[in-house]
Amino acid sequence: MANSTLTKQRSEAFTSSVALKSAMAVTGAILVLFLIAHMYGNLMIFGGQTTFDTYAHHLREIGEPMLPHEGFLWIMRIVLLAAVLIHAYAAFTLWRRANKARPAGQRYAVKKSAQAPSRRYATQTMRWGGVIVILFVIYHILHFTTNTIHPGGASDSPYIRVVNGFQIWWVVLSYTIALLAVGLHLRHGIWSALATLGANKASRERALHSISTAVAAVITVGFLLPPFSVLFGLVS
Repeated sequence: MANSTLTKQRSEAFTSSVALKSAMAVTGAILVLFLIAHMYGNLMIFGGQTTFDTYAHHLREIGEPMLPHEGFLWIMRIVLLAAVLIHAYAAFTLWRRANKARPAGQRYAVKKSAQAPSRRYATQTMRWGGVIVILFVIYHILHFTTNTIHPGGASDSPYIRVVNGFQIWWVVLSYTIALLAVGLHLRHGIWSALATLGANKASRERALHSISTAVAAVITVGFLLPPFSVLFGLVS
């Protein structure tokens, strides 16, 4: 009986709103760190084909011979997939609980004058922004990772695949839309994560918003530099 009660208490603790918000904050931090590293790698395209292709090749050799070929990449993929699933599950569960807690047909009123347009978008459409990001990630993997789809032409060279793809305006447009969704998602998500982790004191409110905006802007601009540089002929 005691074991059953203890198990139930542990289960409730792991599925509490506080635990779910903490899980979102931690998994969100993992994903942000990945985005920063990925952005850094993408910017190597400005070093030319040899630099970029060498970077892509070395990613598959990290950890050898302790790890098999591409072993590190598979570990990273599993960690990222777990982070995405936990993040999405926590977000959906919290959203469902919030809906159940509201009176029928009512929503919390938010004064439009209290928030900037981008801030309102990020707050009100975090879930749809997440869906846009997930769909883009699937397309991104099929295009640049598995070489399953290849607008502009297929190639064994990662550099050429990137250049061929970003020479097409609609590819750049879809990439831009997805990255703007990522940026707005990050801006609100980073602020929310910092607040969840206890940094939301009144004296730090402005600093939290500045940090969230700065990180989101750096990542968004960093990811958009390669496609627009290719599109306008700065990288060829």
